[in-house]
This record gives sequence, C-alpha cells and structure tokens, in this order.
Amino acid sequence: MTQTRIVLAARPDGAPRPEDFAVTSGPIPEPAAGQLLLRTLYLSLDPYLRGRMGSSASHSSGTQPVTLGAVMEGGTVGEVVVSRDPRFVPGDVVAAATGWQQFAVAPAAAVRRLNPADAPVSTALGVRGMPGLTGYAAIREIGRPRPGETVVVAAATGTVGSLAGQMARLEGSRVVGIAGGERKVRWLRAAGFDVALDHRDPDFESNLADATPDGIDVYVESVGGRVRQAVWPRLNRHARVPVCGVASAYSAAATGLDTDADGLMSGLVTRSITLRGFVFSDFEYLRPTFEREVADWLRAGDVVHHEDVVDGLVNAPSAFLGMLAGEHLGKRLVRVAPEPQSEDQASIA
Repeated sequence: MTQTRIVLAARPDGAPRPEDFAVTSGPIPEPAAGQLLLRTLYLSLDPYLRGRMGSSASHSSGTQPVTLGAVMEGGTVGEVVVSRDPRFVPGDVVAAATGWQQFAVAPAAAVRRLNPADAPVSTALGVRGMPGLTGYAAIREIGRPRPGETVVVAAATGTVGSLAGQMARLEGSRVVGIAGGERKVRWLRAAGFDVALDHRDPDFESNLADATPDGIDVYVESVGGRVRQAVWPRLNRHARVPVCGVASAYSAAATGLDTDADGLMSGLVTRSITLRGFVFSDFEYLRPTFEREVADWLRAGDVVHHEDVVDGLVNAPSAFLGMLAGEHLGKRLVRVAPEPQSEDQASIA
C-alpha cells in the first residue's frame, strides 16, 4: 500500500511558491519495537515552517532546514494504527511531529497521548499546543503584566497572540490587539480585547498613539516591520518585550531589514527595557500547568479560540502560502483524515 506525501521540492528565493512543494506517493512504513504507526488526522501549519524551508536571507531557523526531496516537517495529531509499544493501543490519539504525510512511524517516547474528553484533539496543535504554550510563556514568564498596565499584542488573532492577550486581560491589564483587516479586528473585539487596531490602516501609527496614551508596558512581538517600528517609541521605562518571531523577516531580503542594532540597544539601556527572544521549548516545564489552566479557561468561557481548517493533505501547500500571506484567522490546520469515533459516538451512529 502507498500513501500521499508532500515534500520540499525547492528552496524559495523570497516568498515561497506552490512549485516549492511536490505531491508524491510512498510506502506506508512498518513500525519496529517501541514504535507506532500513526494515521495523520490533523496537520499544523505554522510560520516557523518558512525557516525550515531554508534560503531566507534574513531569517534562519534554529534547526537545520528540511532536506530537498524530504517530507515537509510539521506538528500533527494522529491515530495509532499499529502499536509496537505496550503503552499504546490502536485507536489512541496522540500529538506528534510526523510532517506532511498520511501515515508515519514515530517512537512511542516521542508522542503525547491526548484525551478527547479534555478538549477537541485539534486544540493540541493550537491553543493547547505549541502556539498556545508560546503565548502562555510570553505572558506568564516574560511579560508578567500587572493590573492596570497596558499590553500590546502583535498578530493578535493568531493562536499565540490571542491567548497572550486574553491572559493579560485575565490579569487585569488593558490590552490592545493588532491584526490585519476588518474581519480580524472584529474578532478581537468580540474576544474581549480593550482596543483592536488594523495595521493596514494608513493612520495606524496615530491610532496606536491614541490607544496607548500612557505608553506600553508589555509588547508581545511576533511580527516586526511597521508594527514594531510604531510600538517601539511608545515603550515605557521597564517595559518587557517577549519575542517569539519576526514574521516580516521570514521571506524578506536582508537589505530590506531595519539593521539599526545600535539604536535599538541604546533604547534598551536608556529605558531599562527587557527584550527576550525565546522558543516554546524553553518553557516545556510549564506544560502541565499550561494545559490544565487553558482547559479550565476554555470550559469556563474565559478564553476563546478559532480554528481555520482546510480539508485534504494535497491542499496543504496552498493553505500554508495563504497563512503566510495572512488570509487565515486563528489557528490554521489541515484535516488529513476524519477523527475516529468513540464508542459512544459509534453507538449513536
């Protein structure tokens, strides 16, 4: 039997294109001792994957890029089809990192069992997964907003930004969310952000100034570019800036970047600003508390989230390119296969 896989066909020069990917077929692998054969249910599409494609002059991933001709990387939720480990049985649902393919073998030690009773399993790739933990750590460990402070969140409708902003609201802070387009601005307002701004608005800089009359105490950064340039002069003394990405640099030419590092560092000194870059794995120790708290917030309605689901593995490249262009709202996922029915669901059917 064969399966569909999507491989990296070329390294992009600038923004990725459809021809940088190729749809191929290959054998369904056999698991060895200690391994699981997984059927992919959901595939996560995330901005960091642009770095995994390589050839970005201005952004490099902390991990080696995907080899040309190899399956594209990516987080997944999968169903155990064959288990060669006593801890798992067929039908178990797990979070893994098996990439853009229908079936994959993974070491049992490298997957995380999911309980569908806790939350929809797709949330393990979003609000209760890597992006959620990123936003959680940005607020809980780095930003640490206090009641009455002003928090500004870039890319605020994404999973990272939306959770970070809603957490800051729960802490009693005043939260300004920044997104691109009226649809996203409306969603931020409905989600409880105090102010929602459209960075595409020609008057964005003056709108931001009006929205932050007392300056900015915490800025959750994942965008860079025009947004960062507007925010930076408004940072208060002792402001905290957690940085989990710079989306404007992912496909940009190096000559297009703001390279005034001396000016930036001077601002850090004169205003005693804390600037901390990080990745979610730096805070893996927070996962038990993070998962418990987010599950409680979701059940109570204190936190809302949105999933933008595209059906079909073959549509992953176009969905990924659309995500990089900002066409999605919330967490973008590819549904590769239907979820298995529970015994209760099967009896109802």
